[in-house]
Amino acid sequence: MTTRAHRLSRALALPLTLVLSAGALAACSSGEGAGDSSGSGGAGEGGALKIALLLPESKTTRYESFDRPLFEAAVKAECSDCEVIYNNADQDATKQQQQFESAVTEGADVIVLDAVDGKSAASLVSNAKSQDIPVIAYDRFIAGADYYVSFDNRKVGELQGQALLDALKADGKTSGDILMINGAPTDANAADFKKGAHAVLDKSDFTIAGEYDTPDWSPDKAQSWAEGQLAKVKGDLVGVYAANDGTAGGAIAALKGGGVDPLPPVTGQDAELAAIQRIIAGDQDMTIYKAIKPEAEDAAKAAIALGNGDKPEAKDDKEGVPSTLLDPVVVTKDTVKDTIVKDGFYTVDDICAGSFAKACASAGLK
Repeated sequence: MTTRAHRLSRALALPLTLVLSAGALAACSSGEGAGDSSGSGGAGEGGALKIALLLPESKTTRYESFDRPLFEAAVKAECSDCEVIYNNADQDATKQQQQFESAVTEGADVIVLDAVDGKSAASLVSNAKSQDIPVIAYDRFIAGADYYVSFDNRKVGELQGQALLDALKADGKTSGDILMINGAPTDANAADFKKGAHAVLDKSDFTIAGEYDTPDWSPDKAQSWAEGQLAKVKGDLVGVYAANDGTAGGAIAALKGGGVDPLPPVTGQDAELAAIQRIIAGDQDMTIYKAIKPEAEDAAKAAIALGNGDKPEAKDDKEGVPSTLLDPVVVTKDTVKDTIVKDGFYTVDDICAGSFAKACASAGLK
């Protein structure tokens, strides 16, 4: 369905005031934008597209600092007339549903959704499809979506698990207790991270002495749970699997507060600045770097294609959904310079600010 026909079919189902609004938009689009064959994206098909970007939360720094600005810049580069409708759900599935419905009411031609709750989001996708609005599952999988762009999330868990085993081997450990701090139970990606980590750790000689699915990916809840485990495992604790950098930070705070010295290896994910600094300082063993720029750019191109009635290129498939799965990268103290810094994700000055200058010098970053 072309963009114009798409808008018309939806307008017929809307109240009169919205129909008039949509008519005004169409009139505006058919003038300056629609007839300009030199324009990119939606301009050649039926006027500037409205693309909704709905992100899940702001506790994880990546969404506001990287995903949103990179996506908006990529849309502008591909389609200067396209409009991005943006909202963040603050880890509230009900709030995200309202934002989704609002995007539909505002006339979104395509919705890019990073779901708070992947299971309940499937009904949002179904409702959007009934109104001919394609939905891209961004970063977190949603069954029935028109397209999915993310990373190989089971591989992320496998890489984390293997990095933990490698660190334990380097420490001369052959047995002992591991705590597993997983992600949010409502996040489909968290389930994949968990499966991947278990596939590696369950084959080892180490014991998973405690395991926790962290509500809302909350660092505070991860810290509280870890504090409660220390009395049970403190003597035999050799490592902590933390599914992301936020939960890693909570775990490390619990370990330090509980007098664990030296700290055992702790994993992470997302390459948050605080985590990179902890890695340089020796408090966190590793993180997973997922290059957000190609993910955001892929989502932007796919959104423009779907908004114009075209199919985006997809080299993968997940549960019947055309997908692009990018490669995650392990980052340790030895590889910060050749990954994070080389890609311009953070500068040396960002990482080595203040009290981290001495650790950076020891790590060869200054």
